[in-house]
Amino acid sequence: MDNLDWTLTRSFLAVAETGSLSAAARQLGLSQPTLGRHIADLELALGLPLFTRQPRGLAPTAEAAALIPHARSMRDAAAKLALAVAGRDASLRGPVRITASRIVSNYLLPPILAQLRHEEPGIEIELSPTDASDNLLFREADIALRMYRPTQPDLITAHLCDIPMAIYAAHSYLARRPDPITPETILAHDFVGFDRSDLMLRMMAAQGIAARREDFPTRCDDQIVYWALVRAGLGLGGMQTVIGDADPTVTRAAPFLPLHPLPIWLTAPEALRHTPRIRRVFDALAAHFRALNLDPAPPTR
Repeated sequence: MDNLDWTLTRSFLAVAETGSLSAAARQLGLSQPTLGRHIADLELALGLPLFTRQPRGLAPTAEAAALIPHARSMRDAAAKLALAVAGRDASLRGPVRITASRIVSNYLLPPILAQLRHEEPGIEIELSPTDASDNLLFREADIALRMYRPTQPDLITAHLCDIPMAIYAAHSYLARRPDPITPETILAHDFVGFDRSDLMLRMMAAQGIAARREDFPTRCDDQIVYWALVRAGLGLGGMQTVIGDADPTVTRAAPFLPLHPLPIWLTAPEALRHTPRIRRVFDALAAHFRALNLDPAPPTR
């Protein structure tokens, strides 16, 4: 065939990479029936079966698997074309899409974005709170705040700060459990732990504390809900000090259990660095995060 519709190819690639119509539809923002029609139309145009049904979803046929590298090349080319066009937009008006973790989006960004919108009413903010890493080169976002240094090529990055972390306990928890929190008694206290992640177990092991998953009677991987559980008094838990120190329902605990600071990196596609509205938002975010008061307050317990 002479002309291959990129819309159909994009749908094919999304299904191949996610393994199901429903997941691909969510990724592309399409309905599942629409995506199904795209696959059927592409199969008809190519004269090839593209997927076989399996118990856990769809698997590419051998013929389809051979097409995936070429489809990815088309996606990369389309992304670079879109970035090149967007980079020539000289307007200070229009949308800027920001992605950040759910904690940062919920607790740190709202006042920053409110001030930015007051100063730049022509800029529209689209905020994508997610703990997944959106692909900036595919324009899933224009700007990202990351807790790690991005290594993807063709991105500009700036290290903004390192936010200290600390262990906190709710006042309600300490009222019920007034016994001292010491290295010897720490495992006698309740912790709100992570469910599938072993990060907290590894952190405690590094401090010589042999904790087990069962030592955390309440567990949750969602960071927003995790912090709500700590605030409700279900146990001790870690949080960024810029958030925890400002919360009147909790106080610092277990100062002998140091936590690694959380690095904050700001990143955007190189092709967009001279787009005025994206540059304005990038600079505003950088200034606000660098101005955060990150001096650790003395522990109170």
